Amino acid sequence: MKENQVQPIDIYGNQFKRSRFVLVLLAATFLTIINQTLLVTALPKIMGDLGINAIDAQWLITSFMLISGIMIPTSAFLLNTITNRTLYFIAMGSFAIGTVICALSTTFTVLLFGRIIQAIGSGLMIPLMQTLMFMVYPAERRGEAMGLVGIVIAFSPAIAPTVSGWIVDYYDWHYLFYILLPLVGVNILLAIFYMKNIIQLTKPRLDVFSLLLSSVGLGSLLYGISVAGNVGWQNKTSWIACLIGIAVILFFSLRQLKLAQPFLELQVFKSRTFTLSTIIVAIIFMTMIGSEILLPIYTQSIKGFSALQSGLILLPGALVLGVISPVAGKLFDKYGIKKIAIIGMFILTIASFPFLFLTNDTATWWIVCLYSLRMLGMGLVMMPLATAGINALPNELISHGSAINNTVRQVFASLGSAIMVGVMSATVARYSNDDEGVSALLKGINNGFMSAFFLIVAAFLLCLFIKSAIHIKETE
Repeated sequence: MKENQVQPIDIYGNQFKRSRFVLVLLAATFLTIINQTLLVTALPKIMGDLGINAIDAQWLITSFMLISGIMIPTSAFLLNTITNRTLYFIAMGSFAIGTVICALSTTFTVLLFGRIIQAIGSGLMIPLMQTLMFMVYPAERRGEAMGLVGIVIAFSPAIAPTVSGWIVDYYDWHYLFYILLPLVGVNILLAIFYMKNIIQLTKPRLDVFSLLLSSVGLGSLLYGISVAGNVGWQNKTSWIACLIGIAVILFFSLRQLKLAQPFLELQVFKSRTFTLSTIIVAIIFMTMIGSEILLPIYTQSIKGFSALQSGLILLPGALVLGVISPVAGKLFDKYGIKKIAIIGMFILTIASFPFLFLTNDTATWWIVCLYSLRMLGMGLVMMPLATAGINALPNELISHGSAINNTVRQVFASLGSAIMVGVMSATVARYSNDDEGVSALLKGINNGFMSAFFLIVAAFLLCLFIKSAIHIKETE
């Protein structure tokens, strides 16, 4: 009887099992997010099979990030317009169709089209999951809920290169998608029974101009960052696209502040806790994604490891992150955010510093230990901070807070890889004439990690301004 009293209630007043609902949500999100980095170690095989160059191949990853980033802000409007159950099936249906197209593709054009269809589902699924997780858990247990979310959001892109490396070393790259299909099918089948409608619809009026501005602004910004990550920041196209994107996003923001029913509610930034936590989490996430690109370059180009071996070096850190995320969530529920954030950021800062001094002879066990320690620090701070930020918002703004939180994180993730790879490439170009290629590349990798270290220090300092209250709803 006690157990029944703590179970959530759908919009029709019926109780349902939280555990089954959460399982469907987390599994769906895991399957969609893992695709962000699933092709990283498979690109050389795909290039050889389809006869494309590196820039074309990179678009298989860039397009996914671009389209999912554009879709995320739209989720706040859709969550108040379409029942969350229907939106779930739209998201997973799109992802499933895209996966089928990718699995059957024999040309680059078809594969790219499949990735775009996949990304539509992924962009909708991430904020949908985060919003629903906040709705089915009471405020005092949201740290626990977001600890589970942390396993998915951080663990899935971290483990993807290992899975991908193993598959492409021994099988055809199409199996990356064949394996996903039955898992997606099972998840959709379970959702038919366990997915419930829990959000009361407000049916806001669609401001088409805001939707257009959001898509163009984010699309241009993400495109510019992606071009910079592929060919360097010296490229004029990247700067023009970024400037257009920023200008359009500013115009979009001003419009939202004037609308009676904004497409995306920017009033959430009135909350100091939400604003600070969103910025800090985004910085941490950008350094994580950037490091997951630089480390395989180091292990494969400097150490001579295979794609599978490179993925295995990242695996212990991914496991640490998966284990610590739910623990960190429970610590947040018990002690609040201030102490755990400072401890986590201190560990992350200390563990990041040695990556500035990698050499040809750096021991593999040392890299594994440092990377795992970095992931321990990230696990302690990322999801608790995100929880504190959204906890500071009233329930009617949670969908908007989740959309903004995920949008910022998506942009910063792209920016992180562009900055770190850009610094590496600029260093290689500077020293390649004076030193041997491997030596110049090593300097570039170390400098790339140096840029990440400075960002982490900045995030650490911002943590000092986070309020220490455990469960707050800011009204200022």
